[in-house]
Amino acid sequence: MGVLDILSADNVSVSNKAEGVVRSKADALRRLAALLARGVPVPVDDIERVLVEREKLQSTGVGGGVAIPHGAIEGLERHVGAVLLCPDPIDFDAIDGAPVSILFAVIGPKRAAGEHLKTLARVSRLLRDDEFRKRLLGAPSGADAFHLIAVEGRTTS
Repeated sequence: MGVLDILSADNVSVSNKAEGVVRSKADALRRLAALLARGVPVPVDDIERVLVEREKLQSTGVGGGVAIPHGAIEGLERHVGAVLLCPDPIDFDAIDGAPVSILFAVIGPKRAAGEHLKTLARVSRLLRDDEFRKRLLGAPSGADAFHLIAVEGRTTS
């Protein structure tokens, strides 16, 4: 399963006036939960709670301006992803101390730990290229960002 198998254009957003500005880690997790909740039978509050609880264990800010919030949720049948781009970076308690601009959240079934780790590795591989991250942050909308991810995802998945 590749990155494009868990992501749709509806699950990608940019922090801006048109799509809504995100100013904090809490705002970002709330937006990601709302994006992840589209098309899954899990209430947005439950998704947000799982993401927040995971962040309490250790920040998912992996460095380089990237965070990969994730968690497992009872009742899900498949993995789902969501992307939030913050052209104005937010503090996320990342491992390198730098603010975060690209957040790629993943939720999956509790019973699929192995697949969950493989999915996180694919997301990490997609976001490791500096030039791709720069292009992604230049996307003016979620739809444009999804297009960039779709093109890049075909070559890295």
